[in-house]
Amino acid sequence: MTAPDASEPGAPAAAGGRYRSLPKSIWLLGMVSMFMDVSSELVHCLLPIFMAGVLGASMLTIGIVEGIAEATAAIAKVFSGAISDRFRKRKMLVVLGYGLGAVSKPAFPLASTIDLVFAARFVDRIGKGIRGAPRDALVADLVPPRQRGAAYGLRQALDSAGAFLGPLLAIVFMLWFASDIRRVLWVAVVPAFIAVLLALALREPRSPPAASAPRDRLRLRLGRSLPRHFWLIVTLGAVFTLARFSEAFLLLRAQDLGLAAAHVPAILIVMNAVYAALAYPAGAIADRLPARTLLVPGLGVLVAADVVLALAESPAIAFVGAAFWGLHMALTQGLLAKLVADAAPEALRATAFGIFNMVTGGALLLASVVAGWLWSTFGAAATFSAGGAFAAVAALGVLLYRPQGPAAAGSA
Repeated sequence: MTAPDASEPGAPAAAGGRYRSLPKSIWLLGMVSMFMDVSSELVHCLLPIFMAGVLGASMLTIGIVEGIAEATAAIAKVFSGAISDRFRKRKMLVVLGYGLGAVSKPAFPLASTIDLVFAARFVDRIGKGIRGAPRDALVADLVPPRQRGAAYGLRQALDSAGAFLGPLLAIVFMLWFASDIRRVLWVAVVPAFIAVLLALALREPRSPPAASAPRDRLRLRLGRSLPRHFWLIVTLGAVFTLARFSEAFLLLRAQDLGLAAAHVPAILIVMNAVYAALAYPAGAIADRLPARTLLVPGLGVLVAADVVLALAESPAIAFVGAAFWGLHMALTQGLLAKLVADAAPEALRATAFGIFNMVTGGALLLASVVAGWLWSTFGAAATFSAGGAFAAVAALGVLLYRPQGPAAAGSA
């Protein structure tokens, strides 16, 4: 039975009504994301300090660990989404992904060498990559098209709440445990396993929508099947990603400027607060304006963030840089995805996103390694100066890029 359109009598017109009418499984998925993000962000905001201060890792080593971890997640999304569509099993992959994230958490406080930290980060990010695409597809399976915006918005809102609460809890427990990072990292184990238990309670629709990708093949179509302007966007996305190295370097910069270890997670609190507050308004504007209208200012804000962090001489200035970083996330997150969707033929859209994720994942690995090398060789200012330069190049590319064909109307 087709759900009534939002304009028909009886359809929920107000945003609040749409949220209240969402099925319980959407709320449950949001809670799963929130608890896992509490755990992951609690670890993430302390791990750079743990690697540098406790395990004695160099900045280059930290860059390699963070870069490989995030690149792994991006690449895994390509294959998990295709497998999910082929076998029509969303929940199985969602539970597996969250399960891998949970079992990796005890390895962090137990780690006595950087090798174990690397292994734990690798498993954790594999889990993130496995669960991401099936989870997003499950959201679409659970609600009619007229409610998908509200459903995705609710899940993202709860996810962002976890990203805010994780660093906040890190500060509380760092103060409680007198900056004993290992003891605080044990705290992250609890919300991770709560997330898995909630994921097990999910109910998957028996018959995914017929609009899902074909089941009879699992393949990537490359070069000749995708238009030239798609590859220009991939190139732009790679340059953009080179300017956005791991956020671990924001935390290390704050500590480098004299912020106490117990207070360093506040950097991510500020960044996520700005991001969460402005992401929805920016997204609403992006629905009405061409993508470059927000993408160029967003990249300009990233340049400003890098300049502030490069020139900072006190922890207070680092918080200003973190706020700019969050603003740039709000203005740009999802806009490159919009460009990809506009450029790719409808039949190859999932393939296009897979290729884009693979390329930008590789760029993130390179960016984090280069950032760590620059920091080790020339100092923190060089790392952020290079990031600002890459962001400026990306902004210039957006200004010069002129889409052709079907993409022109939406992204010019």
